[in-house]
Amino acid sequence: MKHILIIEDETSIAELQKDYFELNGFRVDMCHTGREGLEKALQGDYDLIVLDLMLPGIDGFEICRSIRSAKEVPIVIVSARKEEIDKIRGFGTGADDYMTKPFSPGELVARVKAHLSRYERLVGKKRADDEIRIRNLTIQTASRRVFVAEREVTFTAKEFDLLTFLAVHPDRVFSKDELFERIWGADSLGDNNTVTVHIRRIREKIESDPSAPQFIETVWGAGYRFSV
Repeated sequence: MKHILIIEDETSIAELQKDYFELNGFRVDMCHTGREGLEKALQGDYDLIVLDLMLPGIDGFEICRSIRSAKEVPIVIVSARKEEIDKIRGFGTGADDYMTKPFSPGELVARVKAHLSRYERLVGKKRADDEIRIRNLTIQTASRRVFVAEREVTFTAKEFDLLTFLAVHPDRVFSKDELFERIWGADSLGDNNTVTVHIRRIREKIESDPSAPQFIETVWGAGYRFSV
């Protein structure tokens, strides 16, 4: 049984989410403050976290950033904040998805199932050549670990998926729309600005000089290319 953590200060919304998840066979814990939610997220063994942004104590952006620095668990933000800058910031702090309130509980459950399925598929997939080495970069596809100059670097689920996809298709140019569809799925809501945010964060982690990238190059007017 998959275990989900809901971090939401509005009790009625948290209870509604909990009811729908339990009806679909999930085990659910709830927290109503930022500090409690962060502690549970870091200490517990959860398969996915549903996170509000406007929380007492610690806001959702900080919680997402803290979880992501320690764990690879999928994070779905559900928030009343609808501005594009909030969505970009949410993805930038490590969220895998962003839904705005009011929301359809059924859609939330469907998205959660999709993220869990994609995560299990990617984690569980075994490859004979499960290690990619390019200069000082090593990607271990089976264990989903990344090393730069033999130092392990933490990646979110989507950052890892995007980096690996580009690395196994070297010297090929992919548009932002193509990458969004490949990594997030054709039915995902959002736009290709998400790709730009994730590329920037990947470069900050693997490039010695992110302003002059040697691995993921920008092909102006076309997209991105992984250089070997």
